[in-house]
Amino acid sequence: MKNQLAGTGTLLRLALRRDRVMMPVWIMVVAMTVLSLPASLESVYGTAAERARLLGTMNTNGSLRALYGPVFGDSIGALTAWRGGIFAGVLAGIMSLVVVVRHTREEEETGRQELLSAAMVGRRAPLTAALLAALTANVLAALLVTGGLAGRGAGGALALGVGIGATGMLFAALAAIAAQLTESARLAKGLAGALIGAAFVLRAAGDAGSAGGSSALTWVSPLGWLEHVRAFAAERWWVLGLFAAAVAVQVAAAYALAGRRDLGMSFLPARPGPAEGRLGSAGALAWRLQRGSLIGWSLGFLVAGVVFGGMTDGATQLVGDNERTREIIERMGGQSGIADAFLATMAGMLGMVAALYIVSAVLRLSGEESGQRAEPLLANAVGRLRWAGGHLAVAFGGSALILLLAGLGLGIGHGRDVGAAVGACLAQLPAVWVIGALAALLHGAAPRYAVAAWAVAGTALTLGWIGPALNLPQAVLNLSPFAHLPKLPGAEAVAWAPLCALTALAAALLAAGLTALRRRDLAA
Repeated sequence: MKNQLAGTGTLLRLALRRDRVMMPVWIMVVAMTVLSLPASLESVYGTAAERARLLGTMNTNGSLRALYGPVFGDSIGALTAWRGGIFAGVLAGIMSLVVVVRHTREEEETGRQELLSAAMVGRRAPLTAALLAALTANVLAALLVTGGLAGRGAGGALALGVGIGATGMLFAALAAIAAQLTESARLAKGLAGALIGAAFVLRAAGDAGSAGGSSALTWVSPLGWLEHVRAFAAERWWVLGLFAAAVAVQVAAAYALAGRRDLGMSFLPARPGPAEGRLGSAGALAWRLQRGSLIGWSLGFLVAGVVFGGMTDGATQLVGDNERTREIIERMGGQSGIADAFLATMAGMLGMVAALYIVSAVLRLSGEESGQRAEPLLANAVGRLRWAGGHLAVAFGGSALILLLAGLGLGIGHGRDVGAAVGACLAQLPAVWVIGALAALLHGAAPRYAVAAWAVAGTALTLGWIGPALNLPQAVLNLSPFAHLPKLPGAEAVAWAPLCALTALAAALLAAGLTALRRRDLAA
């Protein structure tokens, strides 16, 4: 066993060095998702009566429970755990799956693991180093959350911090299994991401049907376990034992699978294609490569639209006469009635999430290039602009499709003017396209730094989601392209000038990116 772990320390140091930028950013995002809440919650629900009213309203509204879960206490700490615990757990899970897949399956896919294995590296060292890297990130996130909330109650802060970190490690172990089952890093991330989505849906379905969070569906989901820790509300420490047992079983399963396959192989190998190709253009190939992802995003946006639309009346009831909450929602959404403001807020949030889709779709170009798959294609009678144009058409057209479906879902869920809801979502497109065009420019001009497009999308998401609640200066909020969009539905007249300006900016950035791509060498 000792020989099988040889080189683990060296691989762990290598992983931490490679993630020296990405990992601290993820850790801060996870921690700030929770730590940014107490001050804003205290300003909105400053009195015990307001918090008691919130608790009663939330626990009697099934649609809001589905999104945030039930409230187990009326202290600021309990409200913080309720409002941010689940989302921080999801973010910790995503961070963990990215770290584990990046240092296991992705290393094998690119051939780097074969080079490393030629040295004194044990058979189980890469998997162990990846899990230790994920453990390091989750421990640091847990320490930040615990330290930041210690003033609200040491026991509750420790329970919430450990719960978030344990959730991250549970999904890290799941990602380790997915990396053994699938043959590509993309499939491994997709499988692990689908499990996180399934956990959220199971938790939401369970909470929607039970005010106390006691539904069996809630107990099936790891995110439900995080909720059942009940931080700041008579903590249930024994629930953390469920995380420890699940992580131990999954890690053992991952090691067992890793020991029964050859390097580069998987238990679910990709099926060979037809003997003769049927794709007649670079655009058709781009659609074939990206259609699965687009279908998944489309279904997710349609369902999210229906859920958010159905929540509108409940949110209006929740806000009631709370002037501070009304002010925050109106800053995020619109000015002509709380229902329109809420719908505008949801449309804006869906637009910001759509920015993540377009970045992932545009950066597929980087994946094809760094994976050496673009080179043989471009060696034939296929120009770079045609190759890139196919992927960009899917990315920009796909973002329009998912926002169209989100608008349909919002209108259907709310049961009112579908056209207004669709228009509100499509109004987000110019800002989404600006971020997508920035990703294309980074890929074309500086392919080594194309991954920075994720930071651009993450910054826009953070400014849009947390900025108004923190009452950030308008000059800071204006850094996001979404801050310049009209607040729809509800605006008396659509402001076309910012929409046209953002569209023109996206076109200019896209043209600059394609020009740079045409002039540079391909990445070796």
